[in-house]
Amino acid sequence: MGFKTDKQTLDDLNITGRFKAQSVFSLFNDTQTGGGEKLLEGMFQQPLTDAAAINNRSDVFNYFHNKQLSFPFNPSTIQAAETYLGEETGSSYLLAAGAHLRRKFLQMAMKDEQYGQLQSGLLATIDMLKALQQFLPLMEGCPATGLFETVAVTFKGDKMKWLQEVGVDQPLTLLQLARYDHLVRHVLRNEMEGILRFIYHLDVYIAVSNVARERNFLYARALPKDQHIFQTTALHHPALKNGVANPLHLHEDRNVLFLTGANMAGKSTLMKSLGIAVYLAHMGFPVAARDLVFSVRDGLYTSINVSDNLNLGYSHFYAEVLRVKKVAEQVAEGNDLVVIFDELFKGTNVKDAYDATLAVTKEFAAYRNSFFVISTHIIEVGAALQQECDNLQFSYLPTIMEGSVPRYPYTLTAGITNDRHGMIIIENERILEMIQE
Repeated sequence: MGFKTDKQTLDDLNITGRFKAQSVFSLFNDTQTGGGEKLLEGMFQQPLTDAAAINNRSDVFNYFHNKQLSFPFNPSTIQAAETYLGEETGSSYLLAAGAHLRRKFLQMAMKDEQYGQLQSGLLATIDMLKALQQFLPLMEGCPATGLFETVAVTFKGDKMKWLQEVGVDQPLTLLQLARYDHLVRHVLRNEMEGILRFIYHLDVYIAVSNVARERNFLYARALPKDQHIFQTTALHHPALKNGVANPLHLHEDRNVLFLTGANMAGKSTLMKSLGIAVYLAHMGFPVAARDLVFSVRDGLYTSINVSDNLNLGYSHFYAEVLRVKKVAEQVAEGNDLVVIFDELFKGTNVKDAYDATLAVTKEFAAYRNSFFVISTHIIEVGAALQQECDNLQFSYLPTIMEGSVPRYPYTLTAGITNDRHGMIIIENERILEMIQE
């Protein structure tokens, strides 16, 4: 069973999207090959739900993180080799040699480019193979044993001995071209496909670990799902190089974080930081968190930027209700989830929002196998929940007033805030004076 999430969550957290500004995908996408980029996209679309598989992938990234290896290929060489290997070729050596002879004749008689393209594609492939052969000894001890060992065995086999006798600094003769082309595109076709897959994985491992090293990202440890824990000593948003880091600890006896704080205090950023860390951790990717230990979850759902739907006639409030309903269905099915609600029911009046936030939070809190982070401006809800639930932790992001100017330290603090500075901000912006004028 795959990791459960949806488009709303991915959009809320800006996870996917090759061309989306500051998406988490684009943050890590420093790949050098088209195949590497596709592999990276596939990893982003399919987080893992097995602790051993997550830790294995994390160990591979950490290995490359520490080795600081550079991608050993010229991207244009890989592209030329891909094009060459992707073309069809006959299974008979004699028929293939005859076809090459015709191409050679056409090149000489009519300046046809097919023979030259074949020659350059084969030479690019040989160049790629030689570079990989020289690179493989640098990967001793790599945790990616299956993929690595398969390619290593290929290079040690008799089918690859020819590679030692050919150079790439001068054109191949017609007989050499016919022989090596038959070997590479027919005899070794399956091996070549495996080598390309290995190179794409190598591209992703090096690219992601380079980003992690540059941004001081670290590697999480996955635990079995029945341990019900998410713990880090320092969590921040991966897009913020100098973001304030906060500790966070969710577990079965304190599985709901009730979060308060003024606008601009950093609540949404903190919740997005958590959601992104959960998602990346399940991918086995480096995270913007220190000492992160987490039990595997079945999925992640957020409600941060829910909007109305004019086409369906949904108001903002009704869209919020439908979102809560969808998440409630997943929770009620017994899934172990991480659920993040930013400002529940802000599309209705304060009285209804108070009642709904209180009721929904109480019901969700009963599912101790899942983790919930719920923020609100209605701080009175917190006081009521303190009386009725014993598994909530209450935290806020403070506002420090320096005269009439608010300052936001972005440090998570235990308790429920009493900050109410909306009118001060309005007065600082002189809105009422502008209207009166």
